[in-house]
Amino acid sequence: MSDSIRIDKWLWAARFFKTRNLASAAVELGRVLQNAQRVKPARSVKLGDLIAIQQEQQAWQVRVLRILDVRGPASVAQTMYEETADSAAQRAQAAEQRKYFREPGATLRGRPTKRDRRQIDSTRD
Repeated sequence: MSDSIRIDKWLWAARFFKTRNLASAAVELGRVLQNAQRVKPARSVKLGDLIAIQQEQQAWQVRVLRILDVRGPASVAQTMYEETADSAAQRAQAAEQRKYFREPGATLRGRPTKRDRRQIDSTRD
């Protein structure tokens, strides 16, 4: 166990992303912030760093507790970080909102079909 690791490798080992390539792409696109700053995938993560992760409709803000360079079971991955109280509250509130209100176009991927357009228009009336 070392004292620092690449951020893309840590995100993959902590199971925020299924592959290291997806983690690297998210960091490149600015969806992952380390200590409130944009970073590159090769940036080192150290104990105590605050990492903000935006992934589709989910957003986490976690503090690094452990550094492992191998991807293990989910129970081990959950010990690598601690979610901030503010982040947990925001995720719970977002989940509650999604439970009671679904955006009509949220399930659509790409350009809507004629059938999809009719569905969207019918919900607006």
